[in-house]
Amino acid sequence: MIEKTRLAKYLAHAGICSRKQASRLIDQGIVTVNAHPANHIDHVDDSDDIRVNGERIQGAAPLVYFAYHKPVGIDCKLNQTDSSSLIHHLPQTTRVYPIGRLDKDSRGLLILTNDGEFCNQLIHPDFHQPKRYLVTVDKPLDDNFCQTMANGVPVDKHITLPCTVEKITEYQFSIILKQGLNRQIRKMAHYCGYKVTDLYREQIAHLELTPLNLAENSYQQINKSDILKN
Repeated sequence: MIEKTRLAKYLAHAGICSRKQASRLIDQGIVTVNAHPANHIDHVDDSDDIRVNGERIQGAAPLVYFAYHKPVGIDCKLNQTDSSSLIHHLPQTTRVYPIGRLDKDSRGLLILTNDGEFCNQLIHPDFHQPKRYLVTVDKPLDDNFCQTMANGVPVDKHITLPCTVEKITEYQFSIILKQGLNRQIRKMAHYCGYKVTDLYREQIAHLELTPLNLAENSYQQINKSDILKN
């Protein structure tokens, strides 16, 4: 007898989204199981009629991974009706979604995948995968800036985790984060009296954007091992 799988896990394995995102879809009421509104406690298998927005979902999809060079102006929310949405720039060969986000005004490396379990490995705070950014600000960095940022500053009622910050030029620094609060770097810089004028994500875990030589708004298929080394 085939063991049934919890619905959010099934949707993640089918390449629809991560488990966390699947739970949101269930909350939104756009998931049905055998013609009934889905419930978080539903357990399913391939014999069930599972639909998202009326489209039937069945079976685990082949797992794929892409590096994408996001330009400024593209919104990572997958909104079909928004002309600036990333959804209009995704590979057409299979359904994929971004791991984590970059805000609309930021650019650089995104990882696209349909591997929900792997997505959890990269974004869950328990795993602490590093992300490196190059950041330009509106005025010269003072002597205390890097140390203050590295020690942690208040952002949205949290004190940010200790991180690595290094001055690159008079107006630019690099920062390696192991957490991902909303617009975290911009808010950290603002707390220190600076405005971010350019934010570029260069690296996620072991994957670096520069060696890929990807033009902006282009993507390249990669291997899972390029991101997380064994």
